[in-house]
Amino acid sequence: MSEVPHLLRGSPHAFAGFHPRVREGLTVTSRRGMLKAGLAGFAGLNLPRLLQAREEAARAGRYMDGNRAVILLWMAGGPSHIDTLDPKPDRPENNRGPFDVIPTTHPGVMVCEHLPKYAKLTDKLTLIRSVDCRQSNHQPNTVMQTGVRAAEPRLNREAHLYPGIASMVAKWRGANHPALPPAVSLNVRDRTHFAWSGWLGDAHEPLVGDNTARLFQLTEGLSLDRLQDRRTLAQQMDRVRTQLDQSGAMDSLDRYGQRAYELVAGGRARTAFDLSKEPKAMLDRYGPHEWAQKALLARRLVEAGVSFVTLDLSHHRASGTWDTHGDKFPPYGGIVSGLRPLLPVFDHLFTTLVRDLDERGSLRDVLVIAMGEFGRSPEMGTQGSPDGRNHWPEVMSMTLAGGRFRHGQVIGATDKDGGQIKERPVTPGDLAATIFHHFGVPLDATYPDHRGRPRYIVEQGEPIRELI
Repeated sequence: MSEVPHLLRGSPHAFAGFHPRVREGLTVTSRRGMLKAGLAGFAGLNLPRLLQAREEAARAGRYMDGNRAVILLWMAGGPSHIDTLDPKPDRPENNRGPFDVIPTTHPGVMVCEHLPKYAKLTDKLTLIRSVDCRQSNHQPNTVMQTGVRAAEPRLNREAHLYPGIASMVAKWRGANHPALPPAVSLNVRDRTHFAWSGWLGDAHEPLVGDNTARLFQLTEGLSLDRLQDRRTLAQQMDRVRTQLDQSGAMDSLDRYGQRAYELVAGGRARTAFDLSKEPKAMLDRYGPHEWAQKALLARRLVEAGVSFVTLDLSHHRASGTWDTHGDKFPPYGGIVSGLRPLLPVFDHLFTTLVRDLDERGSLRDVLVIAMGEFGRSPEMGTQGSPDGRNHWPEVMSMTLAGGRFRHGQVIGATDKDGGQIKERPVTPGDLAATIFHHFGVPLDATYPDHRGRPRYIVEQGEPIRELI
C-alpha cells in the first residue's frame, strides 16, 4: 500500500462546522452580564485559607512559597512549527516553506528568520520540538489547556467539563495575594479559545480581565468610607442593583461580596489593571500593539498576586489568528500573508516580557509558556489553497522560560519533514504535571465529577524531567 500523503494525514479543517449564524463567545449585552463576568473570578482563597493551604503544603513537604505564577501566551489557531521553531531548510520548498533560517545561541539550532530576538534569547529558554498534541483541536481549545486528551468535545460529550489547568491552579494554589483573583484570561475574543472551570464550578472560573476595567467604572461612585463597614456593602451596591434585573444577577454579586469589597476598597486589583501606572519608558518598550500591551498587563497582574494569566494572541473571534490555512481563507491568510506579519509581533512581545521579568527579578517565580493547540501539516497546500498548511495534531513546538527550571536547551526532535515525533514525546499530561510541580500542587490530587467519582488532576503525565 502506498504511503498516505501528508495532507491527508491531517485533521479536518475548522470551517465545516463554522456555524456563521450562531452567536459566539462571551456576549455582554447588559450591565448584569458584565458584572457577573467581571466578578466571576474572585472566588479564590481568602487570606486565612491561603495561609492554611500553604502551611499544610509545607508539612507535606511541598512548596507553595513566593509569588509563583504562570503566563500562558496562547497562540490560538495553531502556529506552524516548521515555519517558526522547527525549520527544515534542506527539504523541498513545499515542505520547508518560504522562510529562511537564522542561528540561535545553541550551536546548530536554527529558527525562522523572522524571530531574531528569540534567537538571541535561547540561553534563557527551553524549546520543545516534540509535543504530542493528538486529539487537540480548536473551538474549543481544550486538550492542551486541560492536559487531558479526553477534553475534545468532538470525541467526548463530557469534554467541556474537564477543568482548565488555570482553574485547577485557582483551586489548589489560589492567588498569591488575597485581593487578586487566582486566574485571569485576557483578550477574550471568543470563550472557545479557553478552557474554563468545568466540574470545579464557577468558584474557580478565571476572571475575564477584559471586562474588569468596565467593572471598575461601574463601581467608581461607591463610597470607600462606607465600605469600611462591610455590613453596608449590599446597601452601597444599590446604585448598581437598580440597573440590574432581579432574575439572579445579584446572586453572583452576593456570593463574591468579599471579593468585591477587596476589589473596590483595597485598590490593589484596580492598580494592577491600570497600565497608566507604568513609566512611559516601559510602555514604549513594550510598544503600542494590543498584544504587547496586554503582555505588560500580564506582568503587572502576576507581580500583584495573580497566579495564572492566559493571554490569547488573537485578533478575531473565529478559530484563531494563527490558523493559517491559506489566502483563500480570510481572515487567516497563508504562511506568507497570514503568518509572516504575526512573527515580528510575537518575537518582540515574547522577548520583551521575558527580559522584563528577568530584569525585575520575577522570572525565577514566573513560568512563561508560548504555544498553540497543534502544529501545521508538513506539506503546503490545504483545501485548494497552495500557500497554507492544515491542522497537524501529530506534533507541535512550544517554548518555556523562567519558573526556576533548567533552561538553555532543546527537548525532542521531529523526523526529516517535521511530520512525526522522532524522539522524546511530551504529552498534554506532562505539561500539566510540570505546571503543577511549579506551583507545588500535589500531582495525585483529585476532584469529583458530576457523578461523585474522583478525577485526577494529572492524567497520563509527569513533570518534564529535563527541566527539573
